[in-house]
Amino acid sequence: MSSFVPTNYDLRTALLFCFHLKKTAAESHRIVTGNEKWIYFENPKCNKSWVTPGEPSTSTPRPNCYGRKTMLCVWWDQKGVIYYELLKPGETVNTQRYRQQMTDLDRVLREKRPEYQQRQHKVILLHDNAPAHKAKQILQYAAYSPDLTPSDYYLFASMGHALAEQRFTSYEDVRTCSMTGLPQKSNSSF
Repeated sequence: MSSFVPTNYDLRTALLFCFHLKKTAAESHRIVTGNEKWIYFENPKCNKSWVTPGEPSTSTPRPNCYGRKTMLCVWWDQKGVIYYELLKPGETVNTQRYRQQMTDLDRVLREKRPEYQQRQHKVILLHDNAPAHKAKQILQYAAYSPDLTPSDYYLFASMGHALAEQRFTSYEDVRTCSMTGLPQKSNSSF
């Protein structure tokens, strides 16, 4: 769980965002969120601890942001993971890859969630505002809150715990470990 506590400003911004979209909580089942996470080949465990004033703190290593890593792209809704892709080391999400992911997401969404097509529901895509994701219209909202960036606060937080202290020697090792539980994650994991 997160330690995020929304302020009055955060709540006001979220309400204005929903009002601007003319959306209600009843439409939350239509939200599909997507995000990316770097998975490092070496994952030292970072412990947080409280110390009394004057007492030295323990130093904990952080992942080397320049070390070997691969990017995991995940799309999910309130029922669970819909689509995911693990990019090869050195690859990132650019416009062409994002367009391909949208095509793949549409195909998989029709297979896994036929109710969208049967009831002609439109999907509400929730993603960050990285340049590859920008479209004709980007809506302003309060960034980095659990309701608007749930991948960071729920899905990736649980993955971070599972990957702590893991050391991988190859891309296939990363793929095997990170993909083992991802498709089975249910809404209770989020």
